[in-house]
Amino acid sequence: MLTSIASPVFPPFRPRFPWWGGDLQTLANRLRGGSVDLAPHAGERLRFPLADGTGDTLLATLHRPSVRKSGTPLVVLIHGLTGSEDSQYIRSQARRLLERGHRVLRLNLRGAGPSRPLCGGHYYAGRSQDLRALLALLPDDLRRDGMMAVGYSLGGAMLLKYLGEEGASSPLAAAATVCAPIDLSATCVSMMRPRNAIYHRHLLGEMKREATGTGASLSAGERAAILGTKSIWEYDDVFIAPRHGFAGSEDYYERCRPVRFMSSIRVPTLVLAAGDDPWIPAALYRGYDWATNKALVPLLPESGGHVGFHGIGRDRPWSDDVVAAFLEHGWI
Repeated sequence: MLTSIASPVFPPFRPRFPWWGGDLQTLANRLRGGSVDLAPHAGERLRFPLADGTGDTLLATLHRPSVRKSGTPLVVLIHGLTGSEDSQYIRSQARRLLERGHRVLRLNLRGAGPSRPLCGGHYYAGRSQDLRALLALLPDDLRRDGMMAVGYSLGGAMLLKYLGEEGASSPLAAAATVCAPIDLSATCVSMMRPRNAIYHRHLLGEMKREATGTGASLSAGERAAILGTKSIWEYDDVFIAPRHGFAGSEDYYERCRPVRFMSSIRVPTLVLAAGDDPWIPAALYRGYDWATNKALVPLLPESGGHVGFHGIGRDRPWSDDVVAAFLEHGWI
């Protein structure tokens, strides 16, 4: 088991009934249903037109806490594959941070959620330039007390790549990732295992729906290629890779995998994952030499599933409290 340091900031994770095992932890958000209420914390829609010549605009929701602590940084939340600002894990983390006095920006990546109709293009794990552009577009009053970011799954991969590219120049004071695929090729292989057939089929269907949704700028050939794919690897090979200048899916995976960039990260960054994540092999985390970069704080409990962490003693994911504590205390 990987841990950061012995500290009460990181209480041990213990799964709660009935969410035993990585699969039930992974499915818990969907099976529990409902939506996390963010009242009474006021929210407002923000638009971020991208200056890259595409005409694409990102949408996000900014929440201001009902009781704000002076000097508390803004936290940007970045969703995962086929997610949006309204993903259960995003809303849950937002509520926890708002309760602690943070302003929170729930971001929709390019072509995701409410951003879909306003974007001809589409996000992918390596599109860190969109995060860079967003941070630069934030108004001064949101940047004044500092900024932090939290990325989930694919959003975490994008965040790690961005942090490595920026190094000490990043405007972020701290960051955290939850269940990020730090090796894209190995994660794709894992997702296509027979035991993950239901997950794979569902995700691929959602990826097709999202990529071909209203607003997407696609040729007839691209649309047909997307809809005809039989795997995530094939989707990336016939759509993501050629559209963004990669020779194929494996070239995309190799050039954008976070482990290529993590050694250059200089911002204190919590890297949280579960040993029983059915999508991302724990060996990827266990095999990384964390001692080479003191800015990275690995935390790998034995259980928790993929973006699950539904534990004993709390009605919200354990990861919400761990991330919030790390952002406030910066334990490294």
